[in-house]
Amino acid sequence: MNIKKIVLFSGLLVFAASAIAQDGTIYPLENPSEPKAILLNTGGVEDQPAPETWFRQWGDPMARNISTATLTPFLPEPGKANGAAVIVAPGGGFRWLSMGNEGWEVAEALAKQGYAAFVLKYRLHPTPESLDDFSDWMNRPRPATPAASSDATPRPAPMDLSNQLEDAEAAYAMILDRAEEWGVDTDRIGMIGFSAGAGLTMHSTLNSKTMKLAFIGPIYGGMGPVEVPKDAPPMFCVIASDDFLFRGQFGVIDSWYKAGIPVEFHLYQNGGHGFGLGNPNRTSNKWFDAFIHWLDVNKFTEAKAE
Repeated sequence: MNIKKIVLFSGLLVFAASAIAQDGTIYPLENPSEPKAILLNTGGVEDQPAPETWFRQWGDPMARNISTATLTPFLPEPGKANGAAVIVAPGGGFRWLSMGNEGWEVAEALAKQGYAAFVLKYRLHPTPESLDDFSDWMNRPRPATPAASSDATPRPAPMDLSNQLEDAEAAYAMILDRAEEWGVDTDRIGMIGFSAGAGLTMHSTLNSKTMKLAFIGPIYGGMGPVEVPKDAPPMFCVIASDDFLFRGQFGVIDSWYKAGIPVEFHLYQNGGHGFGLGNPNRTSNKWFDAFIHWLDVNKFTEAKAE
């Protein structure tokens, strides 16, 4: 099997089971209007009879059964833009998207720092149409993940991410096409993702033939080893030691290090999974400040000299 397609993110495909156990209450939410969302025109989802619907959990708006991908720009105020752009990919096990916690809030924070941010609402795999059935499906018992991986540990079959990769590539192409309008330097387009969104960020880095990302930020994604392309971008990686995806693994960090590509890694004492910009009284709450500092030190805020 091609190691690029070994889902180092396999743990996230159990759909955040440990987090779900904390509070499985799911509330219906009317679909928001999303007036700034731009259609990516990448097609639909095969065998998806259910319409896109939204729900709220832990106070966060989430979308599921997404069959139409969109890109929503969050642009910095005039005079504050630094020219760099960041595609933001929320997580949710490729079955739903945490649009507030891991999408809009992150994009707004980036825009305040001068970055043009773009929330990618990518297509998802189907879930039950009924909210009650979906809630039951979310809270059903799941087998525990192994404490550590080994060659003897059976791996789940890789999830088909062809739709999601196509959506990411379309988002990147749209930013290139409208770079002048949005004030974006096409040499400084990066991507940051959370959980499954970190998986999509990594999958795009390893497999896309059209995306030339300047930097990537997989946040609490899978940690298994990968085969790093020679032209892979610098990476800023974050996870908490009490995240069920960590499991004592440093494979992706080791892969980047051995490839000789800049990598910064923050392993936080606590934070769990799905903390977004941060939760109260967790050491992981300072990761966004560290990310902005990393971008600044690596001069992603500056245009390349002609």
